[in-house]
Amino acid sequence: MAVQAPTPSKPGGLSGTLALIWDLMTTSDHKKVGLIYLVTSFVMFGVAGLMAVAIRWQLAGPDGRFLVGDAYNQMLTLHGATMLFFFIIPAGLSGFGNFILPLMLGERDVALPRINAFAVWLFLFSAILIYTSLFFGGAPDVGWTFYWPFSASRPGHGVDFFMLGVLLLGISSLLGSANFAATVYNLRAKGMSLWKMPIFVWSIFATSLLSLFALAGITAASLLVFIDRKLGFSPFNAAIGGDPVLFQQFFWFYSHPAVYIMLLPYLGIAAEVASTFARKPVFGYRFMVFAQLGIAVVGFLVWAHHMFTVGESLLFQLVFVFFTALVAVPTGVKIFSLLGTLWRGHLDMRTPLLFVLGFLFNFLLGGITGVMLAVVPFDYSVHDTYFVVGHFHNVLMAGSGFLAFAGLYYWWPKITGRMYSERWGKLHFWLFLVGYLLTFLPQYVLGFLGMPRRYYTYPDGNYLWNEMNLISTIGAITLALGGIAWLIGVIDSFRRNQKAGDNPWGGFTLEWATSSPPPSYNFAVNFPRFFASERPLYDWNKEGLETTPVDVRDIHLPAPTVWPFMTALGLLIMGVGMAISPNAHPSGLSGVAGWQGWLAVGLITFIYSLFRWAGKLEYDVPVEHHTVTNKSNAWVGMAWFIVSEIALFGILIAGYLYLRLSGAAQPPEERPAIWLALLNTFFLVASSFTVHYAHHDLRSRKMSPLRFGLLISILLGTVFFLFQAYEFVAFRGHVDPAEQLWATMFFIIVGLHGAHVVIGGTGLALAYYQAIQKKLDDHNHGTLEGASMYWHLVDAVWLFIVSIFYIW
Repeated sequence: MAVQAPTPSKPGGLSGTLALIWDLMTTSDHKKVGLIYLVTSFVMFGVAGLMAVAIRWQLAGPDGRFLVGDAYNQMLTLHGATMLFFFIIPAGLSGFGNFILPLMLGERDVALPRINAFAVWLFLFSAILIYTSLFFGGAPDVGWTFYWPFSASRPGHGVDFFMLGVLLLGISSLLGSANFAATVYNLRAKGMSLWKMPIFVWSIFATSLLSLFALAGITAASLLVFIDRKLGFSPFNAAIGGDPVLFQQFFWFYSHPAVYIMLLPYLGIAAEVASTFARKPVFGYRFMVFAQLGIAVVGFLVWAHHMFTVGESLLFQLVFVFFTALVAVPTGVKIFSLLGTLWRGHLDMRTPLLFVLGFLFNFLLGGITGVMLAVVPFDYSVHDTYFVVGHFHNVLMAGSGFLAFAGLYYWWPKITGRMYSERWGKLHFWLFLVGYLLTFLPQYVLGFLGMPRRYYTYPDGNYLWNEMNLISTIGAITLALGGIAWLIGVIDSFRRNQKAGDNPWGGFTLEWATSSPPPSYNFAVNFPRFFASERPLYDWNKEGLETTPVDVRDIHLPAPTVWPFMTALGLLIMGVGMAISPNAHPSGLSGVAGWQGWLAVGLITFIYSLFRWAGKLEYDVPVEHHTVTNKSNAWVGMAWFIVSEIALFGILIAGYLYLRLSGAAQPPEERPAIWLALLNTFFLVASSFTVHYAHHDLRSRKMSPLRFGLLISILLGTVFFLFQAYEFVAFRGHVDPAEQLWATMFFIIVGLHGAHVVIGGTGLALAYYQAIQKKLDDHNHGTLEGASMYWHLVDAVWLFIVSIFYIW
């Protein structure tokens, strides 16, 4: 599609708001995708903030009756889940990452634009799915941590909606992270090496890698809770030899690295803001990059400091004390780098810089209290008290939250093309700073005084509890006033409509080399190939280098399509049907009438939309893509995505090996026949060869053998799945997985592999559909490339499963 007329196809007669909605539904423009993330994230921040005010109002005095019992638990759960999953994580990584990353790299879009569009709608629909629980008996009430067995035994379908929402959100996050990793690794302006990328790009890259490895933890935890509720068996069930603490291992394997997922993008923002408003390059650029990567690596080794009180061994605790203290080192390097950037700079005290300065002061307090919590005896004393609440809000509200607004004010002119009012911006900052200190500093005192978290009330007469809680509530109201000032500032910016220049702050990274807001194609120039540092505009100006214009008629962008949106919508509808279907736990929880209809409509919508998506070429004309690695974007994106799949199977198999080696999960006398497993292995391995040769036939342009090879691969995969289904039914006939731990792990891991066979087979079917539609060629082969790589992964995982379940 030529960029001179970037108007998406739309039903006739649409105009105004409806045309805008249709444009968003059909777009794959990274900037519009980023705006959907940002608008949704900051709206959810407002919703969660109002919940926080309601919670604090209930706790303003003893024996409050404003929000009690299960209503308080639901509010607390939605507040935590919304703030973490739908504001702090997506605003920095997905929102600013989508809008700014391709601009900083000098590119026109991310590596996989349509996958990007699909991911953003999954993100939005996962939030809708969780909040849909309000219409089916009530919201989840188990806290954002949804600890087992509490989450498995709660009545109603609120937890089911929550688990499915988390799973959909996880898929969205994995697709987005793989896309970012592929974009950074494969798409950069010619001449820009990894060591010449801006710090913000490094922060998104490090966060994406962290997400790809860590998301396996919360995926496994939420999937196993959902399986327990719907099917009635769990590896955490101590009655059959399971280990309830294993849930916490899975959950915190993600949820502590998630702290750095919530932090790293914002540290990148802080570096960009500090450099621009101090008129200096980032101090210790390479040290800051290594610190970001160090945080990503060491962040995987600290998850169990959340579990000091569960009764693990002294050695276990000492190991995690060491790594918890160690992670403070790269974090400290980041802070000193920011301070060094600001030191002796010509500071321009605009609103973005004020939020960075507020972050530095408050985040330091959160870091110090984090080191305190790494000391096991102290952690024993304050675990599950308001000291912990104060600590993580120090890190997330005064850390990530402040920097989210620093980024919003910094890139507001670039995103909207308008300036904002410094008066309203600074009022917003001071209300937030004072409100934050009033809200959370008293909570440290309450923690020392023994006030437990998560309780909806407290008795009168405890020393300073009344006074500290009242001050904390006043602080929450002050924060709300700051939010109102921010909203007024936003409205004022659009009302005054003061146009922003292309580079109002005098920045030196490439997003400031285009108009505000950027056009659909981002840049209509070729950049010099000289990159001396991470500040190319400064370097080019110093060397007297200039960009060269290109004819916009030669620029082509992905064609708009509604099918990624419709595919995600199908999953939303399916999710509602699955959530309200009958439960095994709690026993007797029947399904909501009509759940089969929801499931059927969702499945049909999903499959139909998926094939329509595959049948529409991404570009209206053949387009050659410049890539750094000479690999296609589909190949690189799938390679990064496969990392996440390996992590998911890895964490579940690690759990199985722990249970098996500890003697808890012993196989029954009669288990699935090895001859059938070996026969199935032959079918699956043979299909891998046929897929490989089909891919080779495409390169040789032998289309008939290509179609035949894909068809044979799909048939072999179908035979494998049918034999596996037969094996499941036969094994289930004489062994109840709810009563035998080995069988529990067998059904979970082998069943999950079967689900991956279906996913991989669907990918091959999409490629076959494209082949018979004559839409597979040298320029359009991403579906086949990704599907064949995924199918080889499925085969490799099966070989490992055969060895640990059938042979051992």
